[in-house]
Amino acid sequence: MSGIASTEIVRSPSAAVALDGLRHDWDRTEIDALFRLPFADLIFRAQGEHRRFFDANEVQMSTLLSIKTGGCPEDCGYCPQSAKFDTGLKASKLMAVGAVLREAQKAKDAGASRYCMGAAWRSPKERDLDTVVEMIRGVKAMGMETCVTLGMLDGDQAQRLKAAGLDYYNHNLDTSPEYYEEIITTRTYQDRLDTLAHVRDAGINVCCGGIVGMGEDLEDRVGLLQTLANLPAHPESVPINLLVKVEGTQLDAAAPLDPFEFVRTIAVAKILMPASMIRLSAGREHMSDEMQSLCFLAGANSIFIGEKLLTTDNPEKAKDQHLFDRLGVRPMPLACEAAAPAQAAE
Repeated sequence: MSGIASTEIVRSPSAAVALDGLRHDWDRTEIDALFRLPFADLIFRAQGEHRRFFDANEVQMSTLLSIKTGGCPEDCGYCPQSAKFDTGLKASKLMAVGAVLREAQKAKDAGASRYCMGAAWRSPKERDLDTVVEMIRGVKAMGMETCVTLGMLDGDQAQRLKAAGLDYYNHNLDTSPEYYEEIITTRTYQDRLDTLAHVRDAGINVCCGGIVGMGEDLEDRVGLLQTLANLPAHPESVPINLLVKVEGTQLDAAAPLDPFEFVRTIAVAKILMPASMIRLSAGREHMSDEMQSLCFLAGANSIFIGEKLLTTDNPEKAKDQHLFDRLGVRPMPLACEAAAPAQAAE
């Protein structure tokens, strides 16, 4: 990458600030220039944006449970839960509410302040949505933030989840519009955007990000972040996943991504969406302590804890705690105890 001085990153003539004080009109030239900044300049800028809205020494602990595993009819090229791939994963039925709530209590006792539940569906059936609603209400009663990812939603389903008290709905874009069909053919990019619109219209916080390391190029990482940052409202939660290669999937032989490219993606996401939680999600099991530390420095402020992230391994709790102790990082308090993030200066 060629270096570009910080002073060369300027707004386009048409750049505007929305009512939330944040930009929603980034062009690809600007974002590409951010990616190409000297590393120290990029991290410095990202850290400054991060501190406008968050305590730089707090990281939220989240737990993600697969409440219905495998058998998904979609062909997402990275996913071991797709019925299109032979990965040795056994499909299971939707878990019982009591079993999920017991797991949620364990997560809370382990320090999680956010509980996420994922089901391998193209979209939920009404009878299954009834059960998920009970799960959401039970987890909310424990004082934790709630998040679910259930596939595509229509407007009525989103309203039902809102009425149950759901805090966040996760539905990732995965990659750029241009590279999308290389990864998924069973649903369109617009299908994903439509679900995000239903979630936003229902008044649920949006959790939406993507996966890097799937063979995409820099232009595709630029395109993904541009799409996210130029939504009418930034996602409150932006998971940045590093591909976990699973034998039997379409991407099991993908070339590894340079760690610095991953950190740059975190940093640029923070600059574009400074008030959003940037979630260091899949792939941590294969990251060094040094790489994770750079991600926190670049603005990541959420990790998933627990043995599994849906179906793939997570670092052990003791390992995470040892890293946090060395960095002086503390867990973000429970939602019911936390103060709102500091607002940007006028």
